Amino acid sequence: MCDDECPFCNLPRERVFHEGHLFKAAWDIFPVSTGHALLILNRHVATWFEASQEEQIDLVGGIAIVRGIIERLHSPGGYNIGVNVGQAAGQTVFHLHVHVIPRYRGDVVDPTGGVRHVIPERGNYRVTGRQDR
Repeated sequence: MCDDECPFCNLPRERVFHEGHLFKAAWDIFPVSTGHALLILNRHVATWFEASQEEQIDLVGGIAIVRGIIERLHSPGGYNIGVNVGQAAGQTVFHLHVHVIPRYRGDVVDPTGGVRHVIPERGNYRVTGRQDR
């Protein structure tokens, strides 16, 4: 069941550039980089852990499809792929979506650690070493 207030339940058709079996893909309106895309589950659930196994599998397969589209349009040097689950992890739209963020050589000074930089001071494990929590 979709929420009338949910921006992904009410996504304008013209924003969608690909439709999978159980998801749609759209360009992020606040892109981190050129070609930043979102895979949005059709069914309204808040997080990855509420999605069915079939939905999770379709989303994972969709990542490869969207990557192919981004490759043809932008030729990035790499990707970050992520899902924010819960407010503490930075989730602001509570409708499951997967970020596919193209990365380009030189877009940051030192990309070491990639997604580990969600907690900036712990991102570069080569400098900070192991810190159990």
